[in-house]
Amino acid sequence: MSRPPLSSGRVLEAAIRVADRGGVEAITMRRVAQELGVEAMSLYHHVPNKDAILDGVVDVVFAAIELPSADGADWRDVLRARACSARTVLSSHRWALGLMDSRRNPGPATLRHHDAVLGVLREAGFTLPMAAHAVSLIDSYIGGYVLQEASLPVTTPDEVEEVAGGILEHLPQDQLPYLREMIVDHALRPGYDHASEFGYGLDLILDALEARRN
Repeated sequence: MSRPPLSSGRVLEAAIRVADRGGVEAITMRRVAQELGVEAMSLYHHVPNKDAILDGVVDVVFAAIELPSADGADWRDVLRARACSARTVLSSHRWALGLMDSRRNPGPATLRHHDAVLGVLREAGFTLPMAAHAVSLIDSYIGGYVLQEASLPVTTPDEVEEVAGGILEHLPQDQLPYLREMIVDHALRPGYDHASEFGYGLDLILDALEARRN
C-alpha cells in the first residue's frame, strides 16, 4: 500500500509523535523524516527548517484545545470547559508546555485561541488589565497542575491508597498529627480522587476573578 503524499500537516503530525515519545529535544529533521519513512531532505519541500516545525506543532496543540466562545454563556462555565480541555490536551503532550511560551511566531490557531479567551473575558466586563491577569493566572494554574500530575508517583485511587498507607505505617507514633489526620481522614477516605483537585482549585480562581471583575 502506497503512503499518502508528504505535506506540512503530515510533517507536523510526525513531529508530535516524535515529541510524545522523546520530548521536544527529540524533534530533529532527521528523526521526523525517519518517522515518516523518508529522507530528511524531503521535508524541506514542506517546512523550511526545524524552527518552522516547532512553531507548527505549537499551533497544532492550540488547535486541539476547545475554542471558547462568548455567546451568552456564563464566562466561568466557558473558561472552565476550556481549562479542562487544555488540561486533557497538555497531559497528552506535556513537552508542549515550555514550548508554547517560548515561540515568537504564533500560528493562526494560536492567535485565534488567545483572541477567543480574551473575548470571553472582555465581553464579561473585565477591564483589559484584569483580563490580562486572568489569562496569566488561569494558564499558570493549568500548566502547573499538568506538570504536578506528571510528577506524581500515583495515578489511580488504588495507588494513592497504597502509597498513603505505606507513609502512614512509617509515621512515628504521637508525632506529625496533622499529616496523620490528612492521610487517614482525607487521602484514605473512600471515594477520594486526587484528580478532582483540579476542578476545585479552578473554581476558586474563577470565583476570585469574578469578585474582582468590576
